[in-house]
Amino acid sequence: MELQVTNSPFTPEQAELLNRLLPTLIDTQRIWLSGYLTASIQTGGNAGTNAPVPVADTSVNVEAAPAVSKEVTVLFGSQTGNAQGLSKKLAQQLTSQGFDVTLSSMGDYKPNNLKKVQNLLVLVSTQGEGDPPDNAIPFYEFLHSKRAPQLADAKYAVLGLGDTSYEFFCQTAKDFDKRLEELGAERIVSRADCDVDFEEQAAEWIDQVLSALGQAQSSATAAGAAAVSGTTDTTEAAAESSYSRTRPFPAEVLENLNLNGRGSSRETRHVELSLEGSGLQYEPGDSLGVYPENHPLLVDELIQAMEWDGNESIVINKNGDHLSVRDALLRHYEISVLTKPLLEKVAGLADHEQLYDLLEEGREQDLRNYLYGRDLLDLVQDYSLKGIPADEFLSLLRKMPSRLYSISSSMQAAPDEVHLTVRKVEYEQHGRQRYGVCSVHLAERLEAGDTLPVYIQHNENFKLPHDASTPIIMIGPGTGVAPFRAFMMEREETGAEGKSWLFFGDQRFATDFLYQTEWQRWLKDGILTRMDVAFSRDTDQKVYVQHRMMERSRELYEWIQEGAIVYVCGDEKNMANDVHLTLEKILVQEGNLSQEAAAEYMSNMLQQKRYQRDVY
Repeated sequence: MELQVTNSPFTPEQAELLNRLLPTLIDTQRIWLSGYLTASIQTGGNAGTNAPVPVADTSVNVEAAPAVSKEVTVLFGSQTGNAQGLSKKLAQQLTSQGFDVTLSSMGDYKPNNLKKVQNLLVLVSTQGEGDPPDNAIPFYEFLHSKRAPQLADAKYAVLGLGDTSYEFFCQTAKDFDKRLEELGAERIVSRADCDVDFEEQAAEWIDQVLSALGQAQSSATAAGAAAVSGTTDTTEAAAESSYSRTRPFPAEVLENLNLNGRGSSRETRHVELSLEGSGLQYEPGDSLGVYPENHPLLVDELIQAMEWDGNESIVINKNGDHLSVRDALLRHYEISVLTKPLLEKVAGLADHEQLYDLLEEGREQDLRNYLYGRDLLDLVQDYSLKGIPADEFLSLLRKMPSRLYSISSSMQAAPDEVHLTVRKVEYEQHGRQRYGVCSVHLAERLEAGDTLPVYIQHNENFKLPHDASTPIIMIGPGTGVAPFRAFMMEREETGAEGKSWLFFGDQRFATDFLYQTEWQRWLKDGILTRMDVAFSRDTDQKVYVQHRMMERSRELYEWIQEGAIVYVCGDEKNMANDVHLTLEKILVQEGNLSQEAAAEYMSNMLQQKRYQRDVY
């Protein structure tokens, strides 16, 4: 807020000075200044003895501003953990400013408490086609139902996490923002919609929220700050490694093997990395973030098409760091995906009439068709963009996003190591060979002794049960089996006695049975109770994991009734959706439930974390 004579007790000169000073202060300076001024008032002192004191206009009846509520509820909806991590940081900062903070995932929050909320901060990601993350679904549905209370006395702010390469970018956050406004709540600050490189924009939003809530509390208040209540322990960050998403650890490659047999149409890499000396810790169900390099062939073709000098030095960030054009394209910038925001920026830079036409309202389907499967080289060649200076053009690109892979190992069984199971992606489209950025980097250009920048992405929504006697059902075709290998390694080391059942599928038994000898050993030793497999290309009629589930529908239903937790890992749009529908069908068939009752049963399982998904 900009100070003026009309909205503050300051003279024009004082307001001008404060407006110049306040935006330059960091949090610790604001806290110190607040405490200093408070102490001056309490002791009868005057921080500025020579400063003129404006005289109040007694002819106007000015009401005292209402006190800012010290209660803040922070709710997060997170699939991979980014929204949860930001919520922890926000809660810590609010607590340090003397606020009484309740921090909770949306899945654990009791919706009936919503009518008591005074300040609500929502941090939520978006999945697939604009859908909420799994742990946000019940709260999302409640808020959009007729049961949602009016919130005329509440204030709120929303932060969205998403990916601009998806059409429904940050749609869940937009839905929450609109719905809270419809229910009468007052917006504290504008919604922020963050792309994959979210840190800087999220930090700005947090600063705005803290400022709007009156974050400049006295140092005495900060010292006696209230503890954060809720379901998430915000003190755990103190014990974390110094390596993170923004400071990845250079992990040495220990082993890089092809898991598929000779003659397979697929190539799946088993990569073992050393975490020795990193301090990084993970649990089964967590993911590893990997920063890959773009394919050198694509980089060189792009430099040639734009007629750039690959050795030219350019600035790559606000800190003034430099890289050569070739190194920047190889390691720093994303060049394999096109997004609408990028096309808008390029059209503006080049003042390109054809691009403007493609972006016109009413041509949304044409734009979707063009963006699908194309990269930066396509854009440059299709719209004859050569001649734009490298520094100007590359400044429009977003940073290379990390890739998340489900960890396929247990630290209990493999200390100081982390294992990945990654399928190589390579295909032809639009007349050119295309390469999966990270999978091809791992498969073709990474050998033992090389290093790879990595970090741990904790996932609280995909975890083994605390009670080791709880039965588990694991459904993971292809590389979706990765976290279940970690589960079995962990349960073997800890001596877990609960029953376990794996459904695995791929193309061919002879060449594509990933980790076959390990599963067979675990079956023999009783670590794995049951296993059903489906190999879709071994028979005339394609058979998938959902078909095996229906064949075992009675036993599956009995396990679920016994309290088994169902885990699903893999492709969200196809496999995971088919598995979900199959589970509902089993509930209808074996439990004599209506379709509506089966859907509600699944929703309750999701809310109770008896149905957990790691989908992509």
